[in-house]
Amino acid sequence: MVVPRPRHALTLALTLCVACAEARRPEANQTATTATASAPAFASASASASAPATASAPASATIPASASASASALPALAPDAETRLDAAIRGAIDRGEVPGAVLLVVQAHHVVLRKAYGLRATEPSPSPMATDAVFDLASLTKPIATASSILLLAERNSLRLDDPAQKWLPDFTGDGRERVTLRHLLLHTSGLPAGDAITSYADGEARALARIQKTKLLHPPGEAHVYSDLGYILLGEIVRRASGEPLDVFAQTNLFGPLGMKDTTFRPGPRLAARVVPTEKVHDKLLVGEVHDPRARALGGVAGHAGLFSTADDLGRFVRMLLGGGEFEGRRILAETTVRAMTTLEPVPLPEGSPDKPSVRSLALGSLFGGAGHTGFTGTAFWLDVRRGDAVVLLASRLHPDGKGDAARMRRDVANAAAAVPRSSPAARVRVGIDVLEARRFDVLAGRKIGLITNHTGKDARGERTIDVLAASKSFELKAVFSPEHGLGADKDALVPGGKDARTGLPIHSLYGADRRPTDAMLAGLDTLVFDVQDAGTRFYTYISTMGYALEEAAKRSLRFVVLDRPNPLGGVDLDGPLVDPGRASFVAYHSIPVRHGMTVGELARLFDAEKKLGADLHVVPLEGWARSTRFEKTGLPWVNPSPNLRSVTEALLYPGVGLLELTNVSVGRGTEKPFERVGAPFLSGARLAAELSRFSLPGVRFSPVRFTPTSSTHAGLPCEGVSLDVTDPAKIQPVRVGLAIAIVLRRLHPEEWKPSGLLTLLGSARVHEALVRGEDLPGLVALYEQDLKAFSERRRPHLLYPVFEKDNR
Repeated sequence: MVVPRPRHALTLALTLCVACAEARRPEANQTATTATASAPAFASASASASAPATASAPASATIPASASASASALPALAPDAETRLDAAIRGAIDRGEVPGAVLLVVQAHHVVLRKAYGLRATEPSPSPMATDAVFDLASLTKPIATASSILLLAERNSLRLDDPAQKWLPDFTGDGRERVTLRHLLLHTSGLPAGDAITSYADGEARALARIQKTKLLHPPGEAHVYSDLGYILLGEIVRRASGEPLDVFAQTNLFGPLGMKDTTFRPGPRLAARVVPTEKVHDKLLVGEVHDPRARALGGVAGHAGLFSTADDLGRFVRMLLGGGEFEGRRILAETTVRAMTTLEPVPLPEGSPDKPSVRSLALGSLFGGAGHTGFTGTAFWLDVRRGDAVVLLASRLHPDGKGDAARMRRDVANAAAAVPRSSPAARVRVGIDVLEARRFDVLAGRKIGLITNHTGKDARGERTIDVLAASKSFELKAVFSPEHGLGADKDALVPGGKDARTGLPIHSLYGADRRPTDAMLAGLDTLVFDVQDAGTRFYTYISTMGYALEEAAKRSLRFVVLDRPNPLGGVDLDGPLVDPGRASFVAYHSIPVRHGMTVGELARLFDAEKKLGADLHVVPLEGWARSTRFEKTGLPWVNPSPNLRSVTEALLYPGVGLLELTNVSVGRGTEKPFERVGAPFLSGARLAAELSRFSLPGVRFSPVRFTPTSSTHAGLPCEGVSLDVTDPAKIQPVRVGLAIAIVLRRLHPEEWKPSGLLTLLGSARVHEALVRGEDLPGLVALYEQDLKAFSERRRPHLLYPVFEKDNR
């Protein structure tokens, strides 16, 4: 479980990404060489809007969020929060920066506010804004239509993100263009300039595309980030060539139609004409329903960088699909891994000499307002925080009527106001042990002197650290903190020293330093240990070993041991993998349980105490609202990385299988942006490995070839080939069998290069390991431990805290 610090990170300040700001105007004959947008000042997450609350525009129209769903099922937006959002938008209207706007706010995956402000148009005559107004989205076309289509085609193996663009655009040659990949185009790191002269489009689409393919690169591919319309124009053409359908047709058929985005289209027709918001006059003609961007207009209204029209409600459906991991209203639109690629930020290089700080982007969305998002030149924007399940859609036509408006301050003020909105809990949120303990007034701790074993996953429903919650109590005394592997911040990749908690001044004793167990000196003056750490549900994840060791030491000294329970992120039903052989116990194999054990930490503590006959004074504070079959995404709890390389539920789900391989001589993706979602080595052929694994027809997972170079851990700095693992159905995947299948193929294809000896340490079973080495197939390996799993299912039953229903039995 030693994991490296990630190279990329989400932006923490609420700031508008330079790459997305789009402050430049696409002048009629502009030949752009670099993106010259400037970012507005940083905005504090807790700042309140300073704009005046009064407005001379018509009264805003509000449609309650509950209009489309049961009010009892939705979180509610506090009135003062709505007032702050109102002030942010009305301030922009009062300052003449926009004539009107539509705002949609999503909280905990539900629409909590949908509101129209000001005027839809001032010319030729004033008309009020409406929530169903149709806006020219400008560059929101890039993520919503183009990048989503490219990524969907990659899901379907119609193309690969690491394909050279030249594969799809044969004329894209010379000047280093052969090295430009689709990934470079998506990330704006291809080296293409921002734009070109509008005169290049005068003699038709085909010649315009030919000229773009010969445009001189400003930088070698991958060496600088330059926001480029040209790159996305090419991506739109690649969608056509890879799918056989124009971008607008493909996106409508595969994205907008399935999502129910009925008012989202290129070139809106008569049905939408009365609701379209105009932009500005061009050659004395007011643009209404005709795309504002001159390049997209010259290309007939359909282009990869601009041309899409939509409403706030439709965009609300799109962002809620992203927040739902690719699912919306029970229908899967995009794979979970695709959505993660769209929303996980990674560093991109800025041009040499740039005064800006290093930038981060995802494959489809820039970094925007503390999460991922995008803006459009016309005044449109959306941004979302996947971890919280929150999003904001803000649509305005800042160019109406004279092209002189500015949406930058409004976006910033709305972002500030939205960030300050207090969270309200969904009706069915699971309550973890610390929340239940608070509700019980800390009854089990009254009058005691406590040491707390925890890390940054130990938080209550308000986001308060368990350390601070316990330290504030007057009914007992928190005297010390103990940290497991990775330290209190769960971000260290080496032995962890002790120290002092900066906020409380309490001593921190490391249980992953010179000692793995609490010592007499650490426990001096204590009569109780409390354990509050989020486990990963895999036997060789060391937090449960730390709990077991601490439970033993507490029992020896007659100390009370209290476990504040948390969900098993892999659920409590499925069991898989061999049990640990007698005599093979270690820090990564504390007790004889399967690789995937299907128990919470509270249940494991009960089993350890009983089967090891510890006689501990053990108290488990149970979860409320959790069922064994509840997937983590359905708990309503935020995902908090329990260690640096488990950054999502998907990675935790793959970990029991892919993690088995990491003590062998293959990379499991550590030191890349996708740990445990890929396996590779310099001696592998990705195409061959993917083909062999596909023959197993393993449920819930798809394999595709991948190339990567880890920056740390196994094969650091060496180009590797291998496979990328895409979880297509989390309910069906059997990750341990996936890991064994990979091991079988590695042994079969590379009996000399692959060194399987390290597999035994994490597998725990010499019998299974020996069978694998001698060439046993997957059913034969599983048969070796199936009876042990059935026996364990009965062994664990007396120690379970949450019912097992017959339909849950495997």
